[in-house]
Amino acid sequence: MSEKKVLLEVKNLKKYYSKSLYLNTKKHITKAVDDVSFSVYEGETFGLVGESGCGKTTIGKMIVKLIKPDSGEIVFDGLNFSDIKEKDLPSLHRNVQMVFQDPHSALDPKFTLFETINEALKTHKLCKTKIEAVAKIERLISLVGLNSSQLQKYPSEFSGGQCQRISIAKALAVNPQLIVFDEPVSALDVSIQAQIINTIVELQHKLKLTYIFISHNLAVVKYISDKIGVMYLGKIVELGTFDDIYTHHLHPYTQTLLDAILDLKHISKPQQSIDYENFLNKTRNSNGCSFCPRCKRAISRCSEEVPKLKEVAAGHFVACHLI
Repeated sequence: MSEKKVLLEVKNLKKYYSKSLYLNTKKHITKAVDDVSFSVYEGETFGLVGESGCGKTTIGKMIVKLIKPDSGEIVFDGLNFSDIKEKDLPSLHRNVQMVFQDPHSALDPKFTLFETINEALKTHKLCKTKIEAVAKIERLISLVGLNSSQLQKYPSEFSGGQCQRISIAKALAVNPQLIVFDEPVSALDVSIQAQIINTIVELQHKLKLTYIFISHNLAVVKYISDKIGVMYLGKIVELGTFDDIYTHHLHPYTQTLLDAILDLKHISKPQQSIDYENFLNKTRNSNGCSFCPRCKRAISRCSEEVPKLKEVAAGHFVACHLI
């Protein structure tokens, strides 16, 4: 049995932002992504989960080269992003696509369904004739659950779920190897979410695709992912298989997320008087574990030293002094 191929490697990735809250004051550094590493194998789904502001979307945007990292490496199919020249970007964008959270804002309101997908085909010169383009577009929209009678409709004439299907079809149009899904169902009605997730899973099996699936919802990630990285304030705190995270999880923050699935009242929330953004910034840049202020199991070492991600079992990594 042949070994799986590593399609994407993320190595020690960092992205920091600086801003001054007031004029003539010292700039504050926000560590949006702080030394993150993981690998994605061909044909699998890597789930990246964590609450808003943890840096998961920033990672996704760096993988599709919408944002430049401050340091670290991204290696896709053996090619280091730092070696990519401007002329090679179209080829990269063909192979690595992203589907965004808000399907309406991701589509040009002046383009029909046909024009939206045909734009991608023309940009990458994938069809020689209009007849060939029409045939391909009809196949694509059929794959995502739409039909040819809708080709001349505009985004405003579609529901949120249908617009997300269009976004997926547009990503598929260029025959990518990897698709990054950034919260693809969080803006949709609960009744529609399962339909979109099922479509995403079916497409992966039919087209042999590789996914990175970004979400704040562990219940959704549980359904779709082979391997999962749990993020907290710029760092991966636990990384492992589906079974590692849901059955044998070890990090206190992973437990907090799992508790949230069962009962929202278990989520620890700051009092209303607390400036939550300030709280996050302070803990994100603390000398120790960023989760320490919210962790009921914290010891003195947790506030003094950042825990490193260590392998506790084959393929199961945890960043916690208590493990």
